[in-house]
Amino acid sequence: MADFFDITPKISPRLAVFPGDQPFERKIALSFAQGHHLELSAMLATLHLGAHADAPSHYGARGVSIDKRSPGLYMGRAQVVRVSGLAPKARVMPRDFDTPVQAPRVLLDTGSFVDPDHWNPHFNSYSPELLSWLADQGVKLVGIDTPSVDPEDSKALESHQILRQRDLAVLEGLLLKNVPEGIYTLIALPLAIEGGDASPVRAVLLPEVKDFPELA
Repeated sequence: MADFFDITPKISPRLAVFPGDQPFERKIALSFAQGHHLELSAMLATLHLGAHADAPSHYGARGVSIDKRSPGLYMGRAQVVRVSGLAPKARVMPRDFDTPVQAPRVLLDTGSFVDPDHWNPHFNSYSPELLSWLADQGVKLVGIDTPSVDPEDSKALESHQILRQRDLAVLEGLLLKNVPEGIYTLIALPLAIEGGDASPVRAVLLPEVKDFPELA
């Protein structure tokens, strides 16, 4: 097994974002190439960029912002589960999840958004039924390899509402295609952005650390 798996898409102007959302821009203020004494730049981008953590304030008027979420939710024992044979745009149902839950964090690889630089509107997503079932199993964070736990054209955001109701943390936009199924230690800390409805994360999976503490 590799020392670790980096499951974070590279952030660049090419990185696909939801249609109408703000793509990544890096603005150069100073650079060695222009004869300056240092490199200095700024960025403009959606907070829902690549691998990212949604805050409850993104899908609930009374939800807390990302700076109020415990970092412990985003690090600890995690299980990678792969599903296949889904129709385009299909939600993953409990019947598609044929692996026993073995960790409080479940990362779902649907194989439906394999190139993060090219938008695919037909990606798969979680069903509300699966999220409720996972919450009943003691899961406290869910992740997925697509831009959202709901389909692109969903306005009711049924799965996001289950996240709100069951207080599930969520990671979207993960790169899981090269990660074998199994148990790992996840580290995917969001930035403490005051009032932020989300935050990009640098998500990595380590081989399972047996004595890693559960902090949230």
